[in-house]
Amino acid sequence: QVQLVESGGGLVQAGGSLRLSCAASGSIGSFNAMGWYRQAPGKQRELVATITTGGSTNYADSVKDRFTISRDNAKNTVYLEMNSLKPEDTAVYYCNIVINWRHYWGQGTQVTVSS
Repeated sequence: QVQLVESGGGLVQAGGSLRLSCAASGSIGSFNAMGWYRQAPGKQRELVATITTGGSTNYADSVKDRFTISRDNAKNTVYLEMNSLKPEDTAVYYCNIVINWRHYWGQGTQVTVSS
């Protein structure tokens, strides 16, 4: 069984910053990648950023140059540093881990950016 525990969401003004954390535990083994997705009201869940075990990163165009994904392998934790936040970044952010190409999800953490 795999558990993902997210933290760090909240309310911030436009232009501000937040840092999300996600700690993975359980039967992780050698996972393929970890990352963050988000879902705004009335919209589909979308990729925000991912990072592979080799350190390769991938970002949505909408967050490039503002968000940074990183990981601590020793702690099985992935982070998302979010800067220059915009109201359109408001969403529930979900942590994701891919193990043997199967996706697992956290419970989500709310990020609200006020204008």
